[in-house]
Amino acid sequence: MSKQISSAVLRNREPILDILSKYFIDHKRLLEVGSGAGEHATYFCEHFPKLQWVTSDVRENERAIVAHLRSAKMKNVHGPEILKVGVDDLPKGVFDYVFSANTLHIMSWKEDKALFKLLGKRLREGALVIFYGPFNYAGEYTSYSNEAFDKWLKDRNEKSGIRNFEDVVSCMTKGGFKLLQDHEMPSNNRTLVFERLPYIKK
Repeated sequence: MSKQISSAVLRNREPILDILSKYFIDHKRLLEVGSGAGEHATYFCEHFPKLQWVTSDVRENERAIVAHLRSAKMKNVHGPEILKVGVDDLPKGVFDYVFSANTLHIMSWKEDKALFKLLGKRLREGALVIFYGPFNYAGEYTSYSNEAFDKWLKDRNEKSGIRNFEDVVSCMTKGGFKLLQDHEMPSNNRTLVFERLPYIKK
């Protein structure tokens, strides 16, 4: 059975792979937040066969992920775990990486902040969090296409929208992370890489 791959994933998966290759180490465990149909998971895991990749998403996307993973028949891709941000805890176990593509602008800002807080509580020192997608800088769009995309998002759901880079960094910093790198990507997207700092005893 042939797997249907979305046009967005076909466009962005190779540039994202180039970035992930800079950070991923074998025999580690990754949680993907917002796996969609599981397309990123199966593509990336072909290139990282020793990485254990756990998919997760809201219940409405469970069947699509299950179908895609069954078709792929890959031993290092797992799940999907049900994860509704703001309601559910992260899946059990230790995660060395968290990856999430094109989710922050889909979720509400309240849900985004809930995710940042949860990551700060659950991830151990040295864990990496990688967000891919469009971001505004100093409250300004980086392109006309991003401005049009933001309008489309808000017309569909007023709580969605492209997030400000500074706001994301501020929230992640409060949660115990530092920004390692802000990578420029094709199509006016970015990849933000954060590292969990040591816990501070209060």
